[in-house]
Amino acid sequence: MRPRRMMLSLLLAAGLTGAAAPPARVPDSQVPVRVEVMASGLDHPWSVAFLPGGGVLVTERGGALKRLEDGKLFSVSGVPPVLSEGQGGLFDVLPHPDFRSNGFVFLSYAHGTKRANGTRVARAKLVGNSLIEVTPIYTAAPLKRGAVHFGGRMAFLPDGTLALTTGDGFDYRESAQKLDNPLGKVLRLTVDGKVPAGNPYADDTAAQPAIWSRGHRNPQGLAYDPVRGMLFLHEHGPRGGDEVNVIRRGGNYGWPVVTLGMDYSGASISPFRNYPGMIDPLVSWVPSIAPSGLAVYRGGMFPEWEGSLLVGALVDKELRVVKLTPAGRPAGEERVLDRSAERIRDVRVAPDGSVWVTTDYPDGKLLRLSRGE
Repeated sequence: MRPRRMMLSLLLAAGLTGAAAPPARVPDSQVPVRVEVMASGLDHPWSVAFLPGGGVLVTERGGALKRLEDGKLFSVSGVPPVLSEGQGGLFDVLPHPDFRSNGFVFLSYAHGTKRANGTRVARAKLVGNSLIEVTPIYTAAPLKRGAVHFGGRMAFLPDGTLALTTGDGFDYRESAQKLDNPLGKVLRLTVDGKVPAGNPYADDTAAQPAIWSRGHRNPQGLAYDPVRGMLFLHEHGPRGGDEVNVIRRGGNYGWPVVTLGMDYSGASISPFRNYPGMIDPLVSWVPSIAPSGLAVYRGGMFPEWEGSLLVGALVDKELRVVKLTPAGRPAGEERVLDRSAERIRDVRVAPDGSVWVTTDYPDGKLLRLSRGE
């Protein structure tokens, strides 16, 4: 086992990966919220997606896909095999914008073995409670060793292309700066997994043409805001230095040259807090809150949150509301669900304006947050 991986394993086992530091003081939201359990007994539910016309899809990290319909939970067959090891497993599920006409859903997941793996995307048709015509369209290659830092979040952009995040693989953090490697990137793909026109490195023979941005550590939140025309991303820092970024074409977001965090051993990773040509975060958290899941709130149920970022927190066990100005600048934070709640893995806004979150446990839950009294 490599030294850094051994140190991470020891710290994870001891619960010392940044959670030992006192949490930042964030005021409680004054918005009345009612919490309902929509489903329970889920195995580390990772992602939620709403189907046009009703129905909710939920992924379980172990490799299962569930469908919630009229209060009943069904298993969906046909899910491709996933590497369920460490942080690996089944990640996002995302319906195609034209799902009503084509029935397509996209799955991201860890593919391969512990010794040789990568983040993969597959496209399939959802027919009832079955996936058919399952087709892998992209695999991050060359494959890496170790089952950590996969990224795996997806979002559709307004031109119909698909954005996908990849992690740096932990032991390969320098790859986040390399254009010939897919680790630590945001990738932009067509729905067939091809390289769309307009990618910044499409004509660079020394680069991977799917790369849209680089310098990311482990991005587990991705959301496009059609009102502002902005793609927001958040990523885990090491021991401190979680970030929210606005993703730009060809942008370099610094990791590991720039970071506000330190290594799990306590050693310094870099002396730089900013660097010429590298983009500073919109929001950062020191100590870490361990962000996972991201949504831009657009809905009538919580007008106080309109245009805000909703961020799940694994360590702080809460939902963060990051207020933004109309131009997308930070305007304060508040929290929903107190620290006696549970690790929040995903957060999504439902068509009716309610907010749905998943809790990251072997007996995880799907929760609905609606307006309280």
